[in-house]
Amino acid sequence: MTLYAWAKRRALASLPAAEARYFDVAADARVLAHCNWQPDRAAAPTLLALHGLEGSSEAHYMRGLADKALAAGFNVVRLNQRNCGGTEHLSRGLYHSGLTADPRFVLNELIERDRLSRFVVAGYSLGGNVTMKLAGELGASGIPEVKAVAAVSPAIDLEACMQAIERPQNRIYEWNFCRNLQGRMRRKSKHFPGAFRIDGLWKLWSIRAFDDRYTAPNAGYEGANDYYQRASAMRVIDRVARPALILSAADDPFVPPEIFDAAEVRNNSHITTVITPGGGHCAFVEAASAKATARQAGGGGYDGYFAEQLVVDFLKEKA
Repeated sequence: MTLYAWAKRRALASLPAAEARYFDVAADARVLAHCNWQPDRAAAPTLLALHGLEGSSEAHYMRGLADKALAAGFNVVRLNQRNCGGTEHLSRGLYHSGLTADPRFVLNELIERDRLSRFVVAGYSLGGNVTMKLAGELGASGIPEVKAVAAVSPAIDLEACMQAIERPQNRIYEWNFCRNLQGRMRRKSKHFPGAFRIDGLWKLWSIRAFDDRYTAPNAGYEGANDYYQRASAMRVIDRVARPALILSAADDPFVPPEIFDAAEVRNNSHITTVITPGGGHCAFVEAASAKATARQAGGGGYDGYFAEQLVVDFLKEKA
C-alpha cells in the first residue's frame, strides 16, 4: 500500500490555490508555508501540517489533509521543513527529525502577528516525530493555544525505525531516500559553496551514513546514534499533556508497531493510539465508495484516504 499511495495521482481540484508565506525562523533560516484561510481566519482553528523525510508542502498527503481540513472549517498552514519544497537557498543548515524550533516559531508568529488563538498540529512520519516531540516539550502549559496534535506513521523511536528501513526488503525505499538526499546536498553546495563536503557523496547509500556525515553534525549531535537517541519523541512523549492521536499500521515497512506499546506511550492517558492491520507508511487508502458519514469532512464525498479523515475528525473534536 505504501508504494500505491506514493504513485497514485490525486487531482484535489476542490483545494483552492494557497497563499505562500515565509517565516524567518532563525538568523540564517527561512521556511516556506502554503496557507489556506477561512473567510474569518481569526475565528477559525488553524491546522499546522508537517511533512515527512524528503517531502514537502505539496506531498499528496499534505494536500489531501488540507483539502479535508479546509472543508471542516480549519485554516491550514502546510509548512515546508528547512530546504524542502525547492527552498535550499533559503536556509544555511539542514532540517532534522528533532527540529521543533521551527514549528514553535511559526505558531508564535501566527499568534502574535495574526492574532490566531486556536491551533492543532498534524505530522506525518518524520513530521509526526516532530509533532509528538513538540507536544512533549510543550507539556501542559507551553503555547496553550495548541489544543491537540495528531501523528500519522510517526517515527517516534528513530533507532528502531532506522533498523526497520535497513532491512533488505526495504532497500528500494532507502535507495530512493538516499538518491533524493544526495540531490539535495548537491543543490545546497551550489547555494552555499564550501559549507558542505560533497566529495564521496555518491557513496552514501544508507540514511544512517548520510545522517552520520551531514544531519547529525550540522544539528549539533555527536553522530547518527546520538542524533537518533536525542531527537526521538520517545524521550519526551510521557510529558504530552493535551489530546494526541497516533495512527500507524502493523504493516508499516519503516515504523515498527511495537514502539507504540512502550510504557511511555501506553501509560499516557492523553494519547489515543490506533494501529490498523494494513495501511503501509503514510498511505491508509480504502475504497472511495465507503460513504462513512462519520468520516466525511462535509460537502464532497469521501475519497478513501482514511488517515486524513481520521486526523481531521479527531482534531475538529478537540479544537
